[in-house]
Amino acid sequence: MLDDLGAPVELPRSPRRVVSLVPSLTEAIAATVPGVLVGATDWCTHPADLAVERVRGTKNPDLARIRALAPDLVIANEEENRKLDVERLRASGTEVWVTKIDSVDEAFSSLGRLFGDALGLAEQPAWLARAREVWDAPAARPGLRVAVPIWRDPWIWVGRQTYADDLVQRLGWANAAADGAGRYPHAEVADILAAGGGVDAVLLPDEPYPFGPDDGPEAFPAGTRTVPVPGRALFWYGPAMIEARGVLEYLVG
Repeated sequence: MLDDLGAPVELPRSPRRVVSLVPSLTEAIAATVPGVLVGATDWCTHPADLAVERVRGTKNPDLARIRALAPDLVIANEEENRKLDVERLRASGTEVWVTKIDSVDEAFSSLGRLFGDALGLAEQPAWLARAREVWDAPAARPGLRVAVPIWRDPWIWVGRQTYADDLVQRLGWANAAADGAGRYPHAEVADILAAGGGVDAVLLPDEPYPFGPDDGPEAFPAGTRTVPVPGRALFWYGPAMIEARGVLEYLVG
């Protein structure tokens, strides 16, 4: 079978030992196939009681520790994990399934293939069907123009052709940084606020940069509406998608 990038993955049977290098997919697997996870990254915080071997971070996984766990399959993501780490695992004989998720619809299709093809489930998870229903609903309050930084010093923003950008659009909002250079443009605050006629709200997620009450809002001019939001609602695909829409619509208004 082939993963999302078209790479062959040899799985003679449904995997019984899985290492996940993607926090949102760790949560999805734990909620759907209890007991198969034997390893996850230090950033895999959901579910809170997940008791598996930790294999360091998404960008610097401990490959020796992963191999020692003897997984049937390692789950990775094109954006969150390094191609070099995937190649090294494969070169050592470890099977790796790489997902590619740059939109809400891609999340549904990729997750469906992950659980159906890679993990061998006969039926799609109930939470996945529910998430489809949630995101098929029309936008509740379209027309807002928002900006979403993911880092500061330098300032980096959610740009076009990313999962978060598509999610914002599905909410009926325009992304002020969508015309920037690349998927995650580097731009000064003043340039983003001036682009395209202004911004109604700046969403300040708590990940990957931990924006907070005293770290983020002060960088914007007086009168700029800044809204703290959970990064999990913006960036996590999986069971988090069920609550994400309601959370963002409630917080942003």
